[in-house]
Amino acid sequence: MKIRINGVDADIQLETEKNVGDILCALDAWLKGTGHRLSGMSIDGEAVSADSIEICFSRNIDAINTLDIYTTPVLQLFAESLVNTMQDINAYESAAFEEKSRFAEQWKQSPQALMLAENSPELFDWASRTFSGEGSGPQAFRVLVEERLRELQDPAAEMDRTGPLVSEVCTRLEELPLDIQTGKDARAAETVRTFSGVTEKVFRVINVLKTEGFPVEGMAVENMPITAYITEFNTALQELLAAYEQHDTVLVGDLAEYEMAPRLRSLHAAVAGLITRREL
Repeated sequence: MKIRINGVDADIQLETEKNVGDILCALDAWLKGTGHRLSGMSIDGEAVSADSIEICFSRNIDAINTLDIYTTPVLQLFAESLVNTMQDINAYESAAFEEKSRFAEQWKQSPQALMLAENSPELFDWASRTFSGEGSGPQAFRVLVEERLRELQDPAAEMDRTGPLVSEVCTRLEELPLDIQTGKDARAAETVRTFSGVTEKVFRVINVLKTEGFPVEGMAVENMPITAYITEFNTALQELLAAYEQHDTVLVGDLAEYEMAPRLRSLHAAVAGLITRREL
């Protein structure tokens, strides 16, 4: 039997596999490390539908000449799920009261919900609260989904768009010790929350850039390989958050001003420079 993946002959040596289901189970485990997911299949030129997939799983490979398998990048599937979730938000807003009361449970069974649960648990939780009539409401959730969609569709532009936000939050980090000393607790708390959110966004965009083929892994930040730099950055971030939870104002101030602000500036500048060089 010949196996093709996205139209290309696959060098797959069958060993104990007896039927199509055996092959797909082995292939699914392999695909998870490639950033792709199984999205379609045909047997001897005949497409396998959702209704017939269980029957196809049991088909003996000795009776098949060609098995065509089609895959799709996870990020593309995730982007499609976000687009569908945007449509769900519109549907929820226009639904009658009784429909809204059932909306969340029905939505949780949808393909987009399952994709969000796997790839972005925080978005899944936010969606669940929104469609249950809780949280900040549909409009706030729509803004968040639109932002995540921009990150996937044009990560380079989104990284550029974060420049002013990074600059602002770093300035506020440098002012954090004074805010704490002068009793501006609300402003200090907002600074820590904003910094954490901006940092997570930069990390997300970096991962998308890597998937899009940008040579992220080969770059250095402050003469340190980016993987090691991000690891140290994450360690310092967790230390900052822990110190803030423990009300260790001295450590919070020192970490914010002398560790986190310069690290975030350097990381953003390095990635922005990589994007500029790639686009030239």
